[in-house]
Amino acid sequence: MDRIRAQEIAESPDMKNVQCHGKKVYIQHVNDGSETARVYDLNDPENEFDAQLSDLHEKI
Repeated sequence: MDRIRAQEIAESPDMKNVQCHGKKVYIQHVNDGSETARVYDLNDPENEFDAQLSDLHEKI
């Protein structure tokens, strides 16, 4: 996913279908100065992690 789209999704009030390695995730924010975003697994919201933007895919 490109940085601009990831930022748009993070700022959107609507839930988007974003996956990371086949798991549905929520993008909290895009990290400045790196190609990563802070996300969490929707099935395990306590498990936050930094994901490479290239590993994030929006399913339409």
